[in-house]
Amino acid sequence: MKNQQQVPELNDRAQHILKVLVEDYIQDGQPVGSRKLAKSSGLALSAATIRNVMADLEDMGYIRAPHTSAGRIPTSQGYRVFVDSLLKIEPLETKAASHLQGQLSTGQDANALIQSASNLLSGITSLTGLVTIPRHNPSSIRQIEFLRLNSDQVLVILVFSRNEVQNRIIQIKQDVTADELQQAANFLNEHMIGKDITTARQALLEDMRQYREEMNQIMLSAIELGEMAFADMSVSAEHDYVIAGETNLMGYDDLSDIDKLRELFGAFNEKRDILNLFDKSIQAEGVKIFIGRESGYDVFGDCSLVTAPYSMGEDQLGVLGVIGPKRMPYEHVIPVVDLTSRLLSVAFNHRADAE
Repeated sequence: MKNQQQVPELNDRAQHILKVLVEDYIQDGQPVGSRKLAKSSGLALSAATIRNVMADLEDMGYIRAPHTSAGRIPTSQGYRVFVDSLLKIEPLETKAASHLQGQLSTGQDANALIQSASNLLSGITSLTGLVTIPRHNPSSIRQIEFLRLNSDQVLVILVFSRNEVQNRIIQIKQDVTADELQQAANFLNEHMIGKDITTARQALLEDMRQYREEMNQIMLSAIELGEMAFADMSVSAEHDYVIAGETNLMGYDDLSDIDKLRELFGAFNEKRDILNLFDKSIQAEGVKIFIGRESGYDVFGDCSLVTAPYSMGEDQLGVLGVIGPKRMPYEHVIPVVDLTSRLLSVAFNHRADAE
């Protein structure tokens, strides 16, 4: 996340006034007028001068007047400048950090860790906490074997780099011999070893698309068997997440519109949009913030999402974060999300070392 960078079109005075305006609005949720800004800015400026600066900020799209109010509130663009360039992030207080660390015990199983992290994110921030369930197959393929069960069923044995073994039964349309299955396994082992499931499946589909006319029957059969073996196993936005504190959002005036709340809760239940959005954060380095329609989804237009990935070794397991109104205390939420992701990673790595 960018921080403490200058905004070229804003001079120091304008940046300071924007910062104070955003902070005041986050604190009490009321449009901020020039008189209040003149008092809280700490600058020896008249209300008239403040109004001129506010007019410039409004022209540049950083603040706006809600309805006929004499005060101004930040726009999504204003929040973005504030978060990226004006916000000073302080480490969590020792007491809060110790509480987080104590609750994310390395002795918990995976499901308990995910539930604890979601509850903690919600409880500490008073927003909605979300944690995606760890990806099931972050490891790379080590070996593929096929075993004929009967005329229309084949057992697939997949061995991964962490010595994880997965077995699944696939239905085949035509009878195949044990020799044909061995040849198919040899072909897949030669081309798929070292790839994760998602990459392997994409490679198979690409090979089928590009080289179908040039392939012999053994290669075609191998790719078809591989496609059936990997189907529904690739990591995508169709995984799941644990959520806590949805009703917290009902306490914010910014999200009090019943129709907007209904749409937001519908998105929580449907999960697809949030999971697609979280997939954009899986490879992020540290905290990633989506403000308003930056998410790409209208349902989150009045919200901000603060996310961070958690990992085990070099494998990104999932993403956690909070969702709330754009008027959230970013200086508090960001370090909470950051530390929770780090502690969850530590807990999963400790579990892996103990196994």
